Amino acid sequence: MGHKIFISYKYGDTSVEHLERTPWYESTKVRHYVDELQDKLEDDDLINKGELDGEDLSNFKDSTVESKLRNKIFDSSITIVLISPNMKELNKSEDDQWIPWEVSYSLRETTRNDRTSRRNGILAVVLPDINGRYDYMLEPKRCCQSGCMLWHTNKLFKVLRANMFNQIEKTHSICNIGDNVYRGYVSYIHMVRWDSFINNVSFWINEVKKIQDKKDEYDIHVNVTD
Repeated sequence: MGHKIFISYKYGDTSVEHLERTPWYESTKVRHYVDELQDKLEDDDLINKGELDGEDLSNFKDSTVESKLRNKIFDSSITIVLISPNMKELNKSEDDQWIPWEVSYSLRETTRNDRTSRRNGILAVVLPDINGRYDYMLEPKRCCQSGCMLWHTNKLFKVLRANMFNQIEKTHSICNIGDNVYRGYVSYIHMVRWDSFINNVSFWINEVKKIQDKKDEYDIHVNVTD
């Protein structure tokens, strides 16, 4: 595949569908989905993992956060964000949670030792909830004859939703019931279901690279609280 991948995820979220790799008496965590993805890739060295279990960001200064993320993300070209129902801790500011910072650093172009890292391509992969459903985030609708998908971006971290539907010149059409439906990749951070992604990882990585190559067509927001 040839791409170094950084994975951003909420390690201990158990609000996801049970995986066969998890014993029946244990709860599946998002971390188990990372293992599933790693098994799909040809080379384990391609993967840099995100948050450590129980690691609390609120006690760190910005400089410490930067040092922890810089080396992992600087040398990657693709970031995959695993979306899970309880990835946001509602009792914490977004500034004090890892995923927003990991996305923010992935979107930055940073120079170190005369080398500038390219802005990562980013794919948001929606995991099935505990009942195996995706409609908490990606909800099929009947707005057109061919159907469409409603993205519940209001449930996401600010830096994620700021980089969705952010193509400067969007392609769209009006359906027969009057809904506005976008065509193509109108989001720099595209969203896809886990089952679609895991069954065709190489395809989706290549699609993200295509979006990345057209980054100038998007209004990119890099700050955590945009």
